Order: sequence, then C-alpha cells, then structure tokens
Amino acid sequence: MTTYDLIVIGAGAVGENVADYATRSGLEVALVEAELIGGECSYWACMPSKALLRSTSVIRAAKSVGGAAQAVTGDVDVAAVLRRRDSFTSGWDDSGQADWVEGAGIALLRGHATITGVKEVTVDGTVHTARHAVVAATGSTALLPDVPGLAEARPWTSREATSAQTVPQSLVIVGGGVVALEMATAYQGLGSTVTVIARSGLLGVQEPFAGELVGKTLKERGVDVRVGSSPASVLRTEHDTVEVTLDDGSVVIADEILVATGRVPRTSDLGLENVGIEPGDWLQVDDTLLVHGTDWLYGVGDVNHRALLTHQGKYQARAAGEVIAARALGRELQTEPWGAHVATADDAAVPQVTFTDPEVASVGLTADAAEKRGIDVKVVDYDLAGVAGSALHSDDYEGHARIVVDESRKVLVGATFVGPDVAELLQAATIAVVGEVPIDRLWHAVPAYPTVSEIWLRLLDAYGRP
Repeated sequence: MTTYDLIVIGAGAVGENVADYATRSGLEVALVEAELIGGECSYWACMPSKALLRSTSVIRAAKSVGGAAQAVTGDVDVAAVLRRRDSFTSGWDDSGQADWVEGAGIALLRGHATITGVKEVTVDGTVHTARHAVVAATGSTALLPDVPGLAEARPWTSREATSAQTVPQSLVIVGGGVVALEMATAYQGLGSTVTVIARSGLLGVQEPFAGELVGKTLKERGVDVRVGSSPASVLRTEHDTVEVTLDDGSVVIADEILVATGRVPRTSDLGLENVGIEPGDWLQVDDTLLVHGTDWLYGVGDVNHRALLTHQGKYQARAAGEVIAARALGRELQTEPWGAHVATADDAAVPQVTFTDPEVASVGLTADAAEKRGIDVKVVDYDLAGVAGSALHSDDYEGHARIVVDESRKVLVGATFVGPDVAELLQAATIAVVGEVPIDRLWHAVPAYPTVSEIWLRLLDAYGRP
C-alpha cells in the first residue's frame, strides 16, 4: 500500500491541472490514468477537431477577400490535413505528456482506478490511500441513444470523427449541438456529402440567431439539414453503408453515421457505490468542487456537469488543487464568490466558442436564461457586417452581435457574437461579464479603428447612455 496526500483519477487536461496546482502548493500527488495521458481534449476532442477545421476555414477566408481569392486555385489537400491533425495528437502517443507529469514531480499510476473505500483507490489490484483527498476527473463519454439497430451499426462518436484516417464520401450526423455542427463543417469542407439530423434544432442552448446563421451557411454549402427529425432505426447494410430511417418515414443512406447527441459521466465503473454514492450519475459538488456529503472526494471537470468545456474544467482544476492544498496544510480559505478557492464563474460567466462557419462566441447568460433568473433584461442587437473592420475583414462578411444587460445594475450578464473569427472578440466580453464592468465605464474602453472590435461602440450606441 502506497500513501499520497492526494490521488487524482483521470489524467486529462483537468486532472493534470489539479495535480499540478496541488503539487506546486506542497502536496505529494499521484495521478491515475487508464488510457492516454492528456485525455479527451488532446487526442479526440479540442485539438484534433480544430485541426480538421482550420485548413478549410483558411481557404474560405482567403476566397472571401478580393486579391487573395484569385490566388486560391486548388482544393484542400485532405491527406495533408489529416497529417497535420495527427501532429497535434503526437500520433496518439502520450510519452511527451507522461514526461511532463513525472517532471512536475507527480507520481504517475497507469491502470484502471476504483474507489474501494474512503480515501482509498485501487489501481489494477494495488491499493493506494490518500491522506487528504481523492479527485474524480474522469470526464464524460458520448451518449448513445436507444435507437433500434444503432449500436450494431458501429456508429462514430466524437472519438472516431476526430481520429478517422480517411474521409467518408458521405456522412450522416445525428445531433444539432456543438460537436455535430463542427464535424458537419469539417467533413463538408473535406469533401463528404453531409446530412444533419437535429430533432431539437441547432445550437439550442445559444441565442436563436446563432443556430440560424450556422444552419444557413451549412445549407448554402450543400449540407442537408433536417430539423425536427430523429432516427427511428439504423441498419448497417451488407454493402457496409448505413441506412437511417427517420421518424417521418424518409431514409438517409451514408458511408458512416456520427452520433453527437450529448454526453454521460464516466462514473459507472469508478466504485462510487463503495462509498455510498450512486454510480453512473453526475457528481454533485459545491463551489470548491467538493462532492456533496463528503469531506474528501472532489469532482472536477465534465464529471460534475457544471460546464462541459476543457477550459472551464481547467479553471475548476486550479480552484480544486489549491483548496485541497489549503485544507490539507491548514491555510486560510478564500471561498467567498470570486475567491481563489472557488469556481464562481461556472454559474453565469462561462465562455464558449463553436468553431463552425460562421464562428459562434458567447459568454454568460442568453436573453432567455437571464429572464428565467428574474433579471431585468435589456437586449441590444447589432449587425456585425455594419462595422468598418468587418467589411475590411471579408468582402461578404455576415454576422450578428448581442449583449444582454441587467438594467437594475447596468452591467453586462451575457454576450454573443456570430461571424468570421469572432472567437477573438470573446475575451473582452468575458472580462466585462466577470468584472461586472458598469456600462458607463465601458464607454471609455475605446475600440481601435478599423477593427471588428468596433462592434462594442455600436452596441453601446444602440444601448444609449445609462
């Protein structure tokens, strides 16, 4: 039996950061991983998906600017795109990540971890104990809907879509969320004939205009977008194609099917039942990421369902790593809202970028979510194409911007931008929301001319002086 101050289960980006912050604070930490060190984001999500998207987005951007458009004379080199994608995953070799873990002074335990008691973790038969805490940072996995024939049809999930070594001639995607639309954008750009089946619409948790603009572009590029439909049955045929029968009786045939209908927590085989917690559920935590009903178990990242985003999980990891160390070492805690040991931003200040074409960048609350919280809302909209910097950026710029203002406090509680390269507008909006910068002070944050950031001046003009 080996004892550490802290044992972290799951060595993805979130688990690595918990371990790193706790180690730097003076704790002896072990990090456990059954798959690749670096986790989902490094090998099957953030990095490879954005690599698949980037090459075609650059070509489209060049084609939208006179003078540059004339220089684009060929199509995307699919093989080169896949090679570049592979470089970002290091060919699914985690030796570099493992070297970093060990170099940071963290003990690396490879194998499947099971919680077998309070502060006790068994890794492939070997028992390890924690003096102070155990962290579950096991993430989430793709939800597979209960559709007749779907499981037997060998469907793709996000893992197969981001690691495929060939591009199918045709692809049917079930889902209308971020993964579904990013992969529709990527595979259409790489030459696939794509069909999207989205029962509940596109980007449903975003402002309505986000899904509308992304769907419009997908349709213009030849993607068959079917909103309001869902699969009734799926069959992998003898010709190795997939036959999807929809609930309206129509049939879609494709080479592959990608299921992107949500995520479920990786907690079913974690051993939670051994400490009185229901396995298979999301872990319920407080703002210090401590699991309800315990004083030693923490749930960090996707597994707690607060915000299923790598950057937000890493933010939680910082708070968790430092609060675990502070509690272990008897240091003063800062657990008031926005303190060093809490993940306050999870509640209403989460930033997110959807790397479709156009991009969608948002932070905080949508207008609908703000109203449901009882906030006195004022919504301000502006056409992003009406800004001088947008016209310079692209000859056919199309986009939209919205801010959501809490009228009682005169501060922003949400912002959404849809358009080419709007991801780079998001941090300013995030600072405004997190910092609760008063509207009258934002007037003094002068955007440079001529940039797309001038949208801030236009939005404030449309709002009017407080």
